[in-house]
Amino acid sequence: MEHIKCELCPRECRVDRSVSRGFCGQGTQVKIARYQKHMWEEPCISGTGGSGTVFFSGCTLKCVFCQNYEVSRGMGKEITIDRLADIFLELQEMGCHNISMVTGSHFVPQIKSALDMVKHRLTVPVVFNCGGYEKVETIKSLEGYVDIWLPDLKYRSDELAARYSSCPGYYDNAIAAIGEMLRQAGGLHFDGEIMKKGVIVRHLVLPGCHKDSIALLEGLHEHYGSENLLLSLMSQYTPMPSCADYPEINRKITRLEYRRVSEKALELGFDGYFQEASSAADVYIPPFAEGQKI
Repeated sequence: MEHIKCELCPRECRVDRSVSRGFCGQGTQVKIARYQKHMWEEPCISGTGGSGTVFFSGCTLKCVFCQNYEVSRGMGKEITIDRLADIFLELQEMGCHNISMVTGSHFVPQIKSALDMVKHRLTVPVVFNCGGYEKVETIKSLEGYVDIWLPDLKYRSDELAARYSSCPGYYDNAIAAIGEMLRQAGGLHFDGEIMKKGVIVRHLVLPGCHKDSIALLEGLHEHYGSENLLLSLMSQYTPMPSCADYPEINRKITRLEYRRVSEKALELGFDGYFQEASSAADVYIPPFAEGQKI
């Protein structure tokens, strides 16, 4: 891999990751926590055969409520690009509906190299599942590689983004990246109940932040409308131990908070997925000690 100063995400650390680490905490060699058939994504992604998820180590965000905390902070095993390519094929052979890259933004060049090795053998869509804090140029570089985009859209407020994810400027970068994803997807395409191409925007409602959620949905609608994307509005927020230092979010959301946000989403015409209150449970936190042997 060519040694360059990393500018893959909007932070633009410009670190030579062959000798040092940027904000994401990763070098140039791919590092993953696990890969597996995942049954708990949106129904059009998981279907009955599951989504073939690859969980990459490290992250360009530092969310204090992260459910994959160990992985986002670097837990995992370094592998070669050849091995990553083999994993893609293995997941396809397991009968997964797609190959899903989870938090792989800081490994985009390596992911593209692995896909180049096996794309002539892949018959399922490629999903890019990310935190939303993306650089438009990096998303553009994935044209022809990604079929389904699954970004988070976490905050409208810079103050909240800075406090909970160490990421002022989150919304402006995320909303621009979603625009490029929509351009590449060209609408929503399904084979029966399974998505083959398109954009699903995820939003996790945080306790005490329903007004920001409403402002975020209004901003998304103002930029892109509601017809060419699906919304996945999540109520599964579960306080993690690190939330003890943030008492205002050290609780689950209330039914009223979620209802107010979901009513606004419906008022704006968004279609997609709405979770039940029972979704706020530890069952949605992946057990990273399990999964396929890397």
